[in-house]
Amino acid sequence: MKKPITRRKFVSTTAATAFAFNFFPSRVFGANDRILLGGIGVGGKGRGEINDNSKAGAEIVALCDVDDNRAAETFKKFPKAKRYKDFRVMLEKQKDIDAVTVSTPDHTHAVAAVMAMKMGKHCYCQKPLTHSVYEARVMTEVAREKGVVTQMGNQAHSGEPIRRAVELIQAGIIGDVTEAHMWTNRPVWPQGVNRPAGDHKAPDTLDWDLFLGPAPWRPYHPDYAPFKWRGYWDFGTGALGDMACHIMDMAYWSLELGAPDWVQAEQQGMTQESAPTSSIVTYQFPKRGKKPPVKFVWYDGKNKGKQNYPPAEVIDGEDISKYGTVLVGKKGTMFFNRSRTNWLIKANGVMANTTEIPKTIPRVKNEDQEWLDGIRNGDPDQPLSNFNRSGPFSEVVLLGNVAIRSGKKIEWDSKNLRVTNAPEANQYIRREYRKGWSL
Repeated sequence: MKKPITRRKFVSTTAATAFAFNFFPSRVFGANDRILLGGIGVGGKGRGEINDNSKAGAEIVALCDVDDNRAAETFKKFPKAKRYKDFRVMLEKQKDIDAVTVSTPDHTHAVAAVMAMKMGKHCYCQKPLTHSVYEARVMTEVAREKGVVTQMGNQAHSGEPIRRAVELIQAGIIGDVTEAHMWTNRPVWPQGVNRPAGDHKAPDTLDWDLFLGPAPWRPYHPDYAPFKWRGYWDFGTGALGDMACHIMDMAYWSLELGAPDWVQAEQQGMTQESAPTSSIVTYQFPKRGKKPPVKFVWYDGKNKGKQNYPPAEVIDGEDISKYGTVLVGKKGTMFFNRSRTNWLIKANGVMANTTEIPKTIPRVKNEDQEWLDGIRNGDPDQPLSNFNRSGPFSEVVLLGNVAIRSGKKIEWDSKNLRVTNAPEANQYIRREYRKGWSL
């Protein structure tokens, strides 16, 4: 029997669709219940997610991967789990699964996660949540409609550095923030390349058709799998998509940003097939009540052999190789790193003793435990990177790729998922799926 849950607040940044009520999946959990987990994509990053969820108390009952060789280590570690190559077959045949992890390449995140959620399965999905802006909106809405417990795998969101930094910024440690600058050394895989040539046979262990999934058909080439797909638009989302859900997270969360008014990108070395070798993406966010507008800038890659970094007036003479974010406030500046708490805060007499600022955000062991505890407690809001939060955030991240690919400053209508000033850019909001694949 399905158990009804309380209707939750409908976030205004999502599409204007209301749901009268929600339901949890059919099984109601007690504190000591085992959660039966199926893994979709269990080699590479997926191997770690399966191991971590097992340690956090999930029982691994099904494993799915398009490449037997890539998944071999996970298959060996969990010999009792049933094995599949097609997640659609797994979800249709194995009815005992309570929850799934999705750790596939970006282009198959949404088709796998949406199918699972529509069947009432709780869902953990790696970042970026989706391949396109439209898919992120659908993921948010389906998760809310079905009442499932969700989590995006931007792991540092659950850690002390980000949660403490959010508390400090929201307490006013550097005053109202007007600029945020964030950077990465990615890509560390090929970008700015053309489609590879040559006739190659896929390994016997790899189902190439299933790897392609909703992406347009193309012949197998070893330049794509298992790692370099990240730089190709049909499969990946480039350096921005790969890293921004990690590195932008603290700034976006602490400043309580929604959707931007406009986005503009400078890029070098992009091709029709592949993301640029470097980019600088500027988002402009509007005022939020009494909070001022925010200039939000992303930097990746190298230009003329030099790493893209914020301008000298933002760096202010500091060695920023140890950091990944600079927040500029009206009363000071914070240089932030998501993996530690010994940041540099240059403030002018503002709350020098940060121990006086209370901890207001729950602390958790890790993002996997937070997700599984949310399932046990029947609380979709308990994991703090749930799709209700991470979906709109992912839309923002992926809008940067719309600006990069269109080469235009794009003015954004979030409610209607539409670029208003450059209609040709809207082709990058939603992609066509190959026949046989859909949401």
